[in-house]
Parts: sequence; C-alpha cells; structure tokens
Amino acid sequence: MTFHTWLLYLVAATGLSLTPGPNSLLVLTHGALHGHRKTLFTVAGGAVGFTALIALSMLGIGALLQASAHALVVLKFVGGAYLIWLGIQLWRAPAIQLRADAATSDTRGATMFRQGLLTAVSNPKALLFYGAFLPQFIDPARDLATQLVIMAVVFVTIEVIVEYLLALLAHRIRPLLERAGRNFNRVCGGMFAAMGVALPMTR
Repeated sequence: MTFHTWLLYLVAATGLSLTPGPNSLLVLTHGALHGHRKTLFTVAGGAVGFTALIALSMLGIGALLQASAHALVVLKFVGGAYLIWLGIQLWRAPAIQLRADAATSDTRGATMFRQGLLTAVSNPKALLFYGAFLPQFIDPARDLATQLVIMAVVFVTIEVIVEYLLALLAHRIRPLLERAGRNFNRVCGGMFAAMGVALPMTR
C-alpha cells in the first residue's frame, strides 16, 4: 500500500466511522447514561467485534483473490455498487431516536463489553460492508496480508477514537442528532454514494 493509498484510506475510514450505526448509537446511549469512562467497556467490546468481522472479510477476500487474478476488479465495482446502495438507504433513513431502555441500564463493565461486542458481530451487513470497502484500497502488486493487517489496525483504531469521543460528548451530541438527524443521514448517505462512484476508479 502506497502512502497516497493509505492516506485516502485513512480519510475514508474516518468518514465512515462518523456515520451512524448500531455501535455508535449504543456508545452514545451508554455515554449519556453511564459516563465516558464506563463506556470504554462498550467501546472495547465493539473493537473486538469489528476486528473479528474484518478478519472474516479478509479471509474471504484473500481466498477469492487467490482463485482469480481478475477478482479484485470485480470486487471493486461490485463493492462500489454496494456502497452506492448503502448511501441511498442512509439518505432515505429517518432521523435516529436515542432512548434508554432496560438493555442499557446495567452498568457492570462485563455487561457493557458484551453489549458492544454483540452489537458489532450481530450485524450481518457489517461483514458485507467490509467485503465491499476493503478491496477498494488493495494493491495486487504488493503483499496482500500486510495490506489487510494495516487496514484492519487503522480502521479499528479510528473506530475506537471516534466512539470514545461520542461517549465523551454524548450529552451534547444526542440532542443535536435528534434535531438534525435527517440532514446528518443525508450528508453521510451522500458520502457513501460518492465513495461508491469514486473508489473503484482510483488506482
């Protein structure tokens, strides 16, 4: 992976981490209810779950690339189409509603860790997403395993930082997202669609 590609991946991964998803909503809720320090358990659980999903995606991508030299080109365009579809779905999504319930009332660290982990791994769309997103930045002329490990470490690190900031600012962010959530979804949806168009063309 060249520095230019890595920098592009860093920007894209940061933008994606800022989009609303099940784990970010859970972290916001836990941050507002239990404080940012306690919510580190939730963030850690999510990080373990994301790592597992990325590893599974990597295995599938690696096996496919070994089977066909042209698979990467196909992955890039199919993945781009999937990102565009996700962008359209997010654009049309209603504003998020963050409400505390019985599932988030337990303040034990182990319980919060488990909730973060299960929220990450129980979302089958995440596995498809990583399978669509990661191949956009793979250089077939370089070592595949090294590139995938770098991408995994960068993505999970960014996700942890963003989720901790969400927990830290939860009391301020929650009302803002509930008031302007529809516009926020449209901005994020537009970003997904733009990446879906642009990334497959990037070399």
